[in-house]
Amino acid sequence: MKLRSPHDREILKLAVPALGALAAEPLYLLVDTAIVGHLGRSQLAALGIAATILGGLFAIFNFLQYGTTAQVARAGGAGQSEIARRLGAQAVWLSLGFGIAVSALVAVLAEPLVTLMGGEGQAAEYAVTYLRIAAIGFPAAFLALGGQGYLRGIADLKTPLVIVIAGNVANVILEVLFVYGFGWGIAGSAAGTAIAQLGMGAAFVFVILRGMRRADARPRLVLAQRVLTLGKWIFLRTTSLIGAFVLAGAVATRFGEASIAAHQIAFQLFIFLALVLDAVAIAGQIIVGRELGAGRTERAYAAGERMIWLSVAAGGVFAVAMLALAGVLPRIFTSDAAVLDETALLWPLFALMQPLNGAVFALDGILIGAGDGPYLAGSMVVAFLVCAVVLLASLAGDWGIRGVWAALVLLIVVRLGAMLTRFRRGRWLVTGWA
Repeated sequence: MKLRSPHDREILKLAVPALGALAAEPLYLLVDTAIVGHLGRSQLAALGIAATILGGLFAIFNFLQYGTTAQVARAGGAGQSEIARRLGAQAVWLSLGFGIAVSALVAVLAEPLVTLMGGEGQAAEYAVTYLRIAAIGFPAAFLALGGQGYLRGIADLKTPLVIVIAGNVANVILEVLFVYGFGWGIAGSAAGTAIAQLGMGAAFVFVILRGMRRADARPRLVLAQRVLTLGKWIFLRTTSLIGAFVLAGAVATRFGEASIAAHQIAFQLFIFLALVLDAVAIAGQIIVGRELGAGRTERAYAAGERMIWLSVAAGGVFAVAMLALAGVLPRIFTSDAAVLDETALLWPLFALMQPLNGAVFALDGILIGAGDGPYLAGSMVVAFLVCAVVLLASLAGDWGIRGVWAALVLLIVVRLGAMLTRFRRGRWLVTGWA
């Protein structure tokens, strides 16, 4: 990797504020984990179950964010600024509709969802309580997804950063007040997160509508379909990805409370680091979408190549840090000896997969920016099937938490091979808006 590139300045200009916003997002559940973890093992196990379900839902509907960013950036690069604004409005309408529907489904299906995840006894009761309260904030949280997608597409990454940081500060204050001040336990943790999300969603809607004419904000079926055209492939890709993590969580649950609690700690840290690495992928969506919209294929390829190397380097730094802090980080979330023992078993796999994650996330952003949805979806389905086979073998062979995380490493390796091949062949370099 070259030490300098002409693309570095723009990549960093976009990635740094994206990094702040992305790193702040998973802090909702990291704060929950730190606060709830000291209430007891059953509460932490319950949060592990609920967080797996909630994290899966939000990730599956991330197409509202990523698909919007790619389409808005491509429209902007092609000189279609009016269409870009109207795409942003469609993202808001779609996000609100999906958010209300998912909120209702989670509230109604909380018990069977927890049972499907293998929850039992007190941990299952706590998980159901958390899900039903947290569902109140879903419509606003979904609005934030669509809102961030539009603002990123027009290269405004500072506004989402400010809103997300404000939401996280409110979340910490409310959770400490509700859990420890009012003594509401795990229900207080869910309530604090829901209220913070309601405020954040309202802020995104206000900012977006303020910059539009009334005509731009109207629902438009053709443009909504345009968002969903790429979105459906990202939905399938993300559903397969999250399906792997949900299956991993279900297998870990069946190895006992200590295993699912350890998995929860590693999984939340994995999501945190993944979203940090995804900052370069966000830059990829914006730059690649804009350059291809303007017909500049050579610049799109060169910028993409540079982003891959930068992301791998960042993943290497994270790997070293995680290995060095193996005896420290887990103790922030729990003091339970059994949970700490299980965490120690999976930790080397979790740490050493970070450079691979870096390459995969960068390639993901590049191909999303190019609108290469069908290939992203197909390759992810293949990776999921490979991972699922290993997870089921882990359960049958009683391989424990190490088997679960070995399957997740294999998931990343298969994705890396498929997307790197696609990138090198250049079939994703399709130009123009139409």
